[in-house]
Amino acid sequence: MTVASSALDEARRSVARACHGLAGEGLLIGSAGNVSVRVGDHVAVTATGVVLGRATAEDVTVVDLDGTVVDGDRAPTSELELHLGIYRRRSAGAVVHTHSPQATAVSLVLDELPCVHYQQLALGGAIRVAPFAVFGSAELAAETLTALEGKAAALLANHGAVTHGPTLEAAVDNALLLEWACGLYVRAATLGAPRVLDSAQQEAVVAAAVRRGYGR
Repeated sequence: MTVASSALDEARRSVARACHGLAGEGLLIGSAGNVSVRVGDHVAVTATGVVLGRATAEDVTVVDLDGTVVDGDRAPTSELELHLGIYRRRSAGAVVHTHSPQATAVSLVLDELPCVHYQQLALGGAIRVAPFAVFGSAELAAETLTALEGKAAALLANHGAVTHGPTLEAAVDNALLLEWACGLYVRAATLGAPRVLDSAQQEAVVAAAVRRGYGR
Protein backbone atom coordinates (compact mmCIF):
# COMPACT_ATOMS: atom_id res chain seq x y z
CA MET A 1 0.00 0.00 0.00
CA THR A 2 1.15 3.55 -0.68
CA VAL A 3 -0.67 5.25 2.18
CA ALA A 4 -0.18 5.08 5.92
CA SER A 5 -1.63 1.72 6.91
CA SER A 6 -2.35 2.92 10.45
CA ALA A 7 -4.72 5.64 9.21
CA LEU A 8 -6.55 3.21 6.93
CA ASP A 9 -6.73 0.57 9.63
CA GLU A 10 -8.40 3.09 11.94
CA ALA A 11 -10.72 4.18 9.11
CA ARG A 12 -11.83 0.56 8.62
CA ARG A 13 -12.48 0.18 12.34
CA SER A 14 -14.40 3.46 12.45
CA VAL A 15 -16.63 2.40 9.56
CA ALA A 16 -17.41 -0.87 11.35
CA ARG A 17 -18.25 1.04 14.56
CA ALA A 18 -20.50 3.42 12.63
CA CYS A 19 -22.34 0.44 11.16
CA HIS A 20 -22.93 -0.98 14.64
CA GLY A 21 -24.34 2.34 15.85
CA LEU A 22 -26.62 2.82 12.85
CA ALA A 23 -27.86 -0.77 13.09
CA GLY A 24 -28.55 -0.22 16.78
CA GLU A 25 -30.71 2.77 15.86
CA GLY A 26 -32.61 0.68 13.28
CA LEU A 27 -31.25 2.51 10.23
CA LEU A 28 -29.25 -0.45 8.90
CA ILE A 29 -31.01 -3.80 8.64
CA GLY A 30 -29.10 -6.93 7.65
CA SER A 31 -26.87 -6.18 4.67
CA ALA A 32 -29.07 -3.33 3.40
CA GLY A 33 -27.02 -0.14 3.24
CA ASN A 34 -23.36 0.89 3.14
CA VAL A 35 -20.98 3.30 4.87
CA SER A 36 -17.69 4.85 3.82
CA VAL A 37 -15.06 7.35 4.95
CA ARG A 38 -12.40 9.10 2.92
CA VAL A 39 -8.73 9.10 3.88
CA GLY A 40 -6.79 11.25 1.45
CA ASP A 41 -7.08 9.67 -1.98
CA HIS A 42 -8.53 6.45 -0.58
CA VAL A 43 -11.94 5.37 0.68
CA ALA A 44 -12.73 2.74 3.31
CA VAL A 45 -16.14 1.29 2.39
CA THR A 46 -18.25 -1.61 3.59
CA ALA A 47 -17.95 -4.75 1.50
CA THR A 48 -20.83 -6.33 -0.37
CA GLY A 49 -23.14 -8.68 1.50
CA VAL A 50 -21.92 -7.75 4.98
CA VAL A 51 -24.38 -8.00 7.87
CA LEU A 52 -23.68 -4.44 8.94
CA GLY A 53 -24.65 -4.73 12.58
CA ARG A 54 -21.88 -7.31 12.98
CA ALA A 55 -19.32 -5.73 10.66
CA THR A 56 -15.64 -5.94 11.53
CA ALA A 57 -12.68 -4.03 10.12
CA GLU A 58 -12.07 -7.00 7.81
CA ASP A 59 -15.54 -6.38 6.31
CA VAL A 60 -14.40 -2.92 5.16
CA THR A 61 -12.50 -2.65 1.88
CA VAL A 62 -10.14 0.15 0.87
CA VAL A 63 -10.32 1.53 -2.68
CA ASP A 64 -8.81 4.47 -4.50
CA LEU A 65 -10.96 7.20 -6.06
CA ASP A 66 -11.12 5.20 -9.30
CA GLY A 67 -12.61 2.24 -7.43
CA THR A 68 -9.55 0.00 -7.57
CA VAL A 69 -9.24 -2.20 -4.47
CA VAL A 70 -5.99 -1.49 -2.64
CA ASP A 71 -6.64 -3.38 0.59
CA GLY A 72 -9.13 -5.98 1.79
CA ASP A 73 -10.20 -9.48 0.78
CA ARG A 74 -13.82 -8.69 -0.04
CA ALA A 75 -15.43 -6.89 -2.97
CA PRO A 76 -16.72 -3.40 -2.12
CA THR A 77 -20.42 -2.60 -1.94
CA SER A 78 -22.41 -2.57 -5.18
CA GLU A 79 -23.11 1.11 -4.45
CA LEU A 80 -19.42 2.02 -4.72
CA GLU A 81 -19.99 4.37 -7.66
CA LEU A 82 -22.55 6.31 -5.64
CA HIS A 83 -20.02 6.83 -2.84
CA LEU A 84 -17.16 7.72 -5.17
CA GLY A 85 -19.36 10.11 -7.13
CA ILE A 86 -20.11 12.04 -3.95
CA TYR A 87 -16.43 12.22 -3.05
CA ARG A 88 -15.53 13.44 -6.53
CA ARG A 89 -18.24 16.12 -6.63
CA ARG A 90 -18.61 17.18 -2.98
CA SER A 91 -16.18 18.12 -0.22
CA ALA A 92 -17.38 15.09 1.73
CA GLY A 93 -15.39 13.18 4.30
CA ALA A 94 -17.89 10.34 4.72
CA VAL A 95 -21.06 8.90 3.18
CA VAL A 96 -23.91 6.89 4.73
CA HIS A 97 -26.52 5.04 2.66
CA THR A 98 -29.42 3.37 4.47
CA HIS A 99 -32.74 1.68 3.78
CA SER A 100 -34.09 3.13 7.03
CA PRO A 101 -37.84 2.67 7.56
CA GLN A 102 -39.08 6.26 7.87
CA ALA A 103 -36.90 7.69 5.11
CA THR A 104 -37.78 4.84 2.78
CA ALA A 105 -41.49 5.27 3.56
CA VAL A 106 -41.32 8.94 2.60
CA SER A 107 -39.45 8.03 -0.60
CA LEU A 108 -42.42 5.87 -1.63
CA VAL A 109 -44.83 8.82 -1.61
CA LEU A 110 -43.19 12.23 -1.96
CA ASP A 111 -41.05 13.89 -4.60
CA GLU A 112 -39.56 16.11 -1.89
CA LEU A 113 -39.59 16.10 1.88
CA PRO A 114 -40.58 19.70 2.71
CA CYS A 115 -38.90 21.64 5.50
CA VAL A 116 -41.33 21.02 8.34
CA HIS A 117 -38.86 21.66 11.19
CA TYR A 118 -35.99 24.12 11.41
CA GLN A 119 -33.53 21.36 12.31
CA GLN A 120 -33.80 20.21 8.71
CA LEU A 121 -31.85 23.34 7.78
CA ALA A 122 -28.73 21.47 8.90
CA LEU A 123 -29.36 19.16 5.95
CA GLY A 124 -30.14 21.98 3.54
CA GLY A 125 -33.87 22.40 4.21
CA ALA A 126 -36.27 20.51 1.95
CA ILE A 127 -34.85 17.15 0.86
CA ARG A 128 -35.19 16.03 -2.75
CA VAL A 129 -36.21 12.52 -3.76
CA ALA A 130 -34.06 11.14 -6.58
CA PRO A 131 -36.06 9.21 -9.22
CA PHE A 132 -35.96 5.45 -8.97
CA ALA A 133 -33.00 3.71 -10.59
CA VAL A 134 -31.63 0.19 -10.17
CA PHE A 135 -29.27 -0.23 -7.22
CA GLY A 136 -25.58 -0.11 -8.09
CA SER A 137 -26.23 1.59 -11.43
CA ALA A 138 -24.52 4.63 -12.91
CA GLU A 139 -28.00 6.10 -13.32
CA LEU A 140 -28.66 5.87 -9.58
CA ALA A 141 -25.34 7.53 -8.79
CA ALA A 142 -26.07 10.36 -11.25
CA GLU A 143 -29.62 10.95 -10.01
CA THR A 144 -28.41 10.97 -6.41
CA LEU A 145 -25.71 13.53 -7.14
CA THR A 146 -28.31 15.79 -8.71
CA ALA A 147 -30.63 15.43 -5.72
CA LEU A 148 -27.75 16.24 -3.36
CA GLU A 149 -26.98 19.59 -5.01
CA GLY A 150 -26.67 22.05 -2.13
CA LYS A 151 -27.81 19.42 0.38
CA ALA A 152 -26.27 17.05 2.91
CA ALA A 153 -28.99 14.46 2.32
CA ALA A 154 -31.18 12.97 -0.38
CA LEU A 155 -33.93 10.38 -0.53
CA LEU A 156 -33.91 7.68 -3.22
CA ALA A 157 -37.34 6.79 -4.56
CA ASN A 158 -38.52 3.33 -3.45
CA HIS A 159 -35.05 2.67 -2.07
CA GLY A 160 -33.71 4.62 0.89
CA ALA A 161 -31.55 7.58 1.85
CA VAL A 162 -28.05 9.02 1.48
CA THR A 163 -26.25 11.52 3.67
CA HIS A 164 -22.75 12.90 3.67
CA GLY A 165 -20.67 15.07 5.99
CA PRO A 166 -17.16 16.38 6.56
CA THR A 167 -16.53 13.54 9.03
CA LEU A 168 -17.96 10.09 9.59
CA GLU A 169 -19.61 11.30 12.81
CA ALA A 170 -21.29 14.15 10.89
CA ALA A 171 -22.53 11.83 8.13
CA VAL A 172 -24.00 9.48 10.76
CA ASP A 173 -25.60 12.39 12.61
CA ASN A 174 -27.13 13.57 9.34
CA ALA A 175 -28.56 10.10 8.70
CA LEU A 176 -30.14 10.09 12.15
CA LEU A 177 -31.51 13.62 11.65
CA LEU A 178 -32.99 12.71 8.27
CA GLU A 179 -34.69 9.63 9.69
CA TRP A 180 -36.10 11.75 12.55
CA ALA A 181 -37.42 14.39 10.14
CA CYS A 182 -39.02 11.74 7.93
CA GLY A 183 -40.62 10.11 10.96
CA LEU A 184 -41.93 13.48 12.11
CA TYR A 185 -43.49 14.08 8.70
CA VAL A 186 -45.06 10.59 8.58
CA ARG A 187 -46.63 10.99 12.02
CA ALA A 188 -47.88 14.52 11.31
CA ALA A 189 -49.38 13.44 7.99
CA THR A 190 -51.66 11.00 9.82
CA LEU A 191 -53.28 14.03 11.51
CA GLY A 192 -53.53 16.28 8.48
CA ALA A 193 -51.41 18.23 6.02
CA PRO A 194 -48.15 19.16 7.81
CA ARG A 195 -47.34 22.87 7.97
CA VAL A 196 -44.23 23.77 6.01
CA LEU A 197 -41.72 26.49 6.94
CA ASP A 198 -41.61 29.06 4.15
CA SER A 199 -38.40 30.70 2.94
CA ALA A 200 -38.84 33.76 5.19
CA GLN A 201 -39.27 31.58 8.27
CA GLN A 202 -36.23 29.51 7.32
CA GLU A 203 -34.14 32.65 6.81
CA ALA A 204 -35.27 33.96 10.21
CA VAL A 205 -34.06 30.76 11.87
CA VAL A 206 -30.68 30.99 10.14
CA ALA A 207 -30.32 34.63 11.16
CA ALA A 208 -31.19 33.81 14.78
CA ALA A 209 -28.66 30.96 14.84
CA VAL A 210 -25.92 33.23 13.49
CA ARG A 211 -26.82 36.04 15.87
CA ARG A 212 -26.71 33.77 18.90
CA GLY A 213 -23.64 31.85 17.80
CA TYR A 214 -25.67 28.65 17.98
CA GLY A 215 -23.53 25.52 18.05
CA ARG A 216 -20.31 27.30 18.97
